[in-house]
Amino acid sequence: MKIYTKTGDKGYTSLIGGTRVPKYHLRIESYGTVDELNSYIGLIRDQPEAAAYRDILKHIQDRLFTIGASLAADPEKSKMVIPDLHTADIELLESEMDAMNSYLPELKHFILPGGSTAISYCHVARCVCRRAERIVVHLAEESMVDEKVIIYLNRLSDYLFMLARKLAADGQIPENEWLPRL
Repeated sequence: MKIYTKTGDKGYTSLIGGTRVPKYHLRIESYGTVDELNSYIGLIRDQPEAAAYRDILKHIQDRLFTIGASLAADPEKSKMVIPDLHTADIELLESEMDAMNSYLPELKHFILPGGSTAISYCHVARCVCRRAERIVVHLAEESMVDEKVIIYLNRLSDYLFMLARKLAADGQIPENEWLPRL
């Protein structure tokens, strides 16, 4: 099977279900941004200091593929069975954050990204996740989107922030506190 099909050469692509849409369509932007996020999660997983979190990060990557499939399907025409997101997926992120939060010092300042490569990747992924969430919310205004997708992306961005803090604590790296000049 060839990876290239030449069917997108004129700026259109197909959704699951066969509907052809321009490559700038919100549905394409949404699952493309989720794919970008998934790549950054892979970069975090590959960092030695993130070794203790590899299993949960792989689980998150799997859920992001599920979300991508959901977003790539035409909700009105697709007859394909698409994997779905469960409330338990959201609850897992929440329980992971609760566990990290019990270990971390109270947050008293905004945190500037940085401290190590892994911490910085967490912050980049958090920003991409927030962008994905904004695009999906926009898409949901004009088309059907499972509300769990929006909730999951919202929790995931929080999880990535907490993971950045936890990696700093694990590595005894001081957080970059933002102290506004007044």
